[in-house]
Amino acid sequence: MKQTLKHLLFGFVVIVASAVLAGYVAYAVVAENAVECNASAMPVPNFLTKHSPAVSHDGLKRVDLTAAADKSVHAVVHIKSTEKGKTRVIQRAPDIYDYIFGDGTGRRSEVRTRPKVGFGSGVILSEDGYIVTNNHVIDGADEISVTLNDNRTFPARLIGTDSNTDLALIKIESDDKLPFLTIGDSDELKVGEWVLAVGNPFNLTSTVTAGIVSAKARSLGVYNGGIESFIQTDAAINQGNSGGALVNANGELVGINAVLTSPTGSYAGYGFAIPSSIMTKVVGDLKEFGTVQRAVLGIRGGTLTGEFAEKENLGTVDGVYVSEVIEGGAAERGGLASGDVIVAFAGKDIRNMGELQEALAKSVPGGEAEVVVVRDGKRKAFNVTLVNVQGNTDVVKNVGADALGAELAPVDDDAKKRLGLSYGLEVKSVEKGLLKSAGVVRGTVILKVNGVAMHEVEDFMQAVKAAGNSSEPVLFISGLSPRGKRVFYSVPLND
Repeated sequence: MKQTLKHLLFGFVVIVASAVLAGYVAYAVVAENAVECNASAMPVPNFLTKHSPAVSHDGLKRVDLTAAADKSVHAVVHIKSTEKGKTRVIQRAPDIYDYIFGDGTGRRSEVRTRPKVGFGSGVILSEDGYIVTNNHVIDGADEISVTLNDNRTFPARLIGTDSNTDLALIKIESDDKLPFLTIGDSDELKVGEWVLAVGNPFNLTSTVTAGIVSAKARSLGVYNGGIESFIQTDAAINQGNSGGALVNANGELVGINAVLTSPTGSYAGYGFAIPSSIMTKVVGDLKEFGTVQRAVLGIRGGTLTGEFAEKENLGTVDGVYVSEVIEGGAAERGGLASGDVIVAFAGKDIRNMGELQEALAKSVPGGEAEVVVVRDGKRKAFNVTLVNVQGNTDVVKNVGADALGAELAPVDDDAKKRLGLSYGLEVKSVEKGLLKSAGVVRGTVILKVNGVAMHEVEDFMQAVKAAGNSSEPVLFISGLSPRGKRVFYSVPLND
């Protein structure tokens, strides 16, 4: 029995040893053949080929954004805007009691609004304290304060705003030379290029996020007919980043952060910045004229779609389709017609409405531009003389309180009761200016300007601004004379 067990154990050891030896020999043969195959010129199928990197690991360069961040954080500021509480008149819908016991116009009541405080960012453009930000950051503000990266705080004064591009220019006064950002060329930005977004998201100062340029000339439809040609980036932009800097790897300002799109209101992948090419023109005009000298082509239309282009057999799938040419506008005088597709403007190819808006935003009224269109499947070029929003080439002036020559104030309670009013602006004094030239006298109560009811002095100034930036720069004023009689005035602003 013992002898049998010994034979079985010996046999098992021999089998295991043979298996190990066979495996070793097989491995050696395969390894030798593999070396020989790699050294041979035998072709290998493409789908099995491992692609080598274009640059070896030793040749790769690390993207270093520390210098750009260091330049930027000192030139990006925190902005606090405060809107004081105001008295508003609320007109309620009339009910049956108003018709029986009243005048049928409904009850009016005055409500005092609460002060509003907002926060955002801004970028110092010069050592003497000019700062660019978004219009929506300071819109309606009675007080603006700016805090630098070194925690110094300054009051700021408003130089000018432009709601069409959502940009504003403010200024602070400092005895020291302030750090500022060099303006880069946003036209040279490439999709895929590294950028930094610098600002104060969620009221957190000096925050830097990094990403790449995801797209250019984006239009989102958020400015209600304003100029939109955004730089799209995946650098995180959140609430409070508005007005902050988008900088390239060299630390140059290439955009002003303005918009985020998100279902939650916070960063969800992409942010959008106003190109520095637009910002430079707008800021320069605000500084020199107080208002933007905007070039107008005089068309209505939109970005051409492939489906529409194929359906209409337009001969191109890129460009801006002209659905209407404004009568008497620059386009009509230059020879453009409805049905044209604009494919180039001033030497730059145009693929969508955003690119055309950006090109126009950099142009000046009175300047000439070659506009290339596709008409009946053929390219045609037209020389067009651009005009301003008023339809001419004159400088559009910013009409301020000094030019109006009058002091206005909301009608007091006694005057309201005496005249049977619920709102209005009383002319407290009149000196040499536009209102006096139109015949307005002290004690006049202004009720409406261009059809808009006047409750606050700000309402009047907004009406002046809107009229000055329209094709009809005239104020049509209706109100009451000091004796309570109806009066009407026409005030041409371009005088």
